[in-house]
Amino acid sequence: MRIVWSRRAVRHLAALRDYIAMDSEKSAAVVAARILGAVETLATQPAMGRPGKLPGTRELVIAGTPFFIPYRVREGRLELIAVIHGRRKWPRV
Repeated sequence: MRIVWSRRAVRHLAALRDYIAMDSEKSAAVVAARILGAVETLATQPAMGRPGKLPGTRELVIAGTPFFIPYRVREGRLELIAVIHGRRKWPRV
């Protein structure tokens, strides 16, 4: 399945990596690798995420991190909406 990152998801991933890297470059690389690895697995098993809070979405919890990725599957594409820290309110109302 083709993976499509939204601009928001790309911005979130870059921002979280930059933030973690301020403390530890190694930790930032580990977290980014976990996220990217989980997304690759998701591409082969798109139903593995939990039901999402927004209609038509699912959420992939990234093991070993406080992050999750809301996504939707449409027309053979896996659309990644954002990369969210578990303590953030999602979705914003």
